Amino acid sequence: MTWLIQNLDHIAALTWRHVWLSIIPTMVGFLIAVPLGWLGSRNARWRGILLGAGSISYSIPSLPLFVILPGIMGTQILNPINVIAALTIYAIAVMLRSSCDAFSAVSATVLDAASATGYSNARRALGVQLPLAGPVLLAGLRVVSVSTVSLVSVGAVVGVSSLGSLFTNGFQRAFGTEIVIGVIATVALALIFDAVIVLSGRLLMPWTRVGVGS
Repeated sequence: MTWLIQNLDHIAALTWRHVWLSIIPTMVGFLIAVPLGWLGSRNARWRGILLGAGSISYSIPSLPLFVILPGIMGTQILNPINVIAALTIYAIAVMLRSSCDAFSAVSATVLDAASATGYSNARRALGVQLPLAGPVLLAGLRVVSVSTVSLVSVGAVVGVSSLGSLFTNGFQRAFGTEIVIGVIATVALALIFDAVIVLSGRLLMPWTRVGVGS
């Protein structure tokens, strides 16, 4: 507790850095994967290509990817953009399957009814498919957010500071207190992210609460 109190400012700075390193890839990955998932739900060939590419991308170990990306993008090895880019790739890979499944689960009868009432393809996608696919998309986003918060910690191994720095520093100094605090802070941050996403989903999709408590 003494070490924690003495280093609150340092931990707060690492937490804030961990937060934005997690938020950016989570949101960018979501915004890219959702339209790709919609495309995959409309075309079986595209679905296979997209899901195959996503599976291959997610199978790449995170640490080598952090090291390879600077050479591809021309950035410095310690640039946090490398971590953001790598985690965005993982976020897209995870979210793609959820997006395809979410849009594919929308009843064809509902889509036919929307078309019969004069909905264009774009209006049907945004006004009918997206709201109905919302709960599954939300579930996928929750998985992405938790995995991203966890993977940000790995960036500390290549010098990109975050709460993961507490793991590496604690390990190098054989100081278990720092490691434990890093683990607790990372888990707490993941839970906060998850709670915010769930609350946002309830606010943006009030129709999903119909019947709750009845």
